[in-house]
Amino acid sequence: MNNKHLHAYVSGKVQGVWFRASTQEKARQLGLTGWVRNLSDGRVEWLASGAEEQQKQLLEWSHQGPRNAVVKEVIAEWREDNDSYNDFEMWSTV
Repeated sequence: MNNKHLHAYVSGKVQGVWFRASTQEKARQLGLTGWVRNLSDGRVEWLASGAEEQQKQLLEWSHQGPRNAVVKEVIAEWREDNDSYNDFEMWSTV
């Protein structure tokens, strides 16, 4: 069974401002599963699985993020794959 995932990269002042934790909290509130992590280049990357409308809400939220974030760009794409997640996890920096 193929699942539709939304995969995003968020750039700007998005590390050190609780962006990962806030993304995890928002995704869980929306009933999404997947993951979020910091990248070594300063961006945050996330992948969300669940209802399309809730994925779109997380994407919209990502354009602003938590209070101290300054989002400059969000690049997102839809993916079809067989990965499944039980929760929305926060991963370590890559």
